[in-house]
Amino acid sequence: MCFHNALSREATEIENRFDARFREKTVFKPVYYGSGFSFMQWAVITMEKPLFISMYHWGLIPYWVKTAADAQKIRQLTLNAQGEHVFEKPSFKYSIIAQRCLVLSSGFYEWQHIATHKYPYFIYLKDTSLMAMGGIYSVWTDKETGEVFNTFSILTTPANGLMASIHNSKKRMPLILHPKKEKEWLNSQLNRDDIVQLIRPLDENLMTAHTISKKINSPKTEKNTPDIQEPYIYPELNTLF
Repeated sequence: MCFHNALSREATEIENRFDARFREKTVFKPVYYGSGFSFMQWAVITMEKPLFISMYHWGLIPYWVKTAADAQKIRQLTLNAQGEHVFEKPSFKYSIIAQRCLVLSSGFYEWQHIATHKYPYFIYLKDTSLMAMGGIYSVWTDKETGEVFNTFSILTTPANGLMASIHNSKKRMPLILHPKKEKEWLNSQLNRDDIVQLIRPLDENLMTAHTISKKINSPKTEKNTPDIQEPYIYPELNTLF
């Protein structure tokens, strides 16, 4: 799964990497740690506006949701969308065809379970470049207030070898698109078969990871700081990489 993400680069570097411009550059600040459970805003590039980087709320609210109470309930279940079932789920089946997006990232967090212990990892590309996760989005309007919510979900796939070793409880990972496939993900002409071909685990040889401090587990810790990503060695663990 993917509930904990990072985009810890400056706006200009992100714009240059994705050949797109922030619509609100002045408000963007690097995110060293962000949790989907806070329904925070995140940088995405949508099919509708591929030349711009927009800030959408994490936790997709389908357009057909009727009330704010229902919206609050459903967004807790739509932080991720399983790629194998995304075409069948009512919350996702429209968006996967017509509203796909790139969810921008510099790396993400996952936990390895060994006996009763959980070890946190920061996972990123070997060349440390920015990555794009395959996502879907929706625009929902609160009929009572008129407020418009732009929302998204990150697709997931079965884990590759690296992620199966780290996320060994669920053996899932975010859909990380190869850079050569990013623009294709936003192509409005794709049919279902075309999209299915893109929902695959990234080659593990392009990725790496390191353990980080368990302070990320503490609700009292300020996590959105550069040091949250720093390597931390656990002598009891065998080196994976």
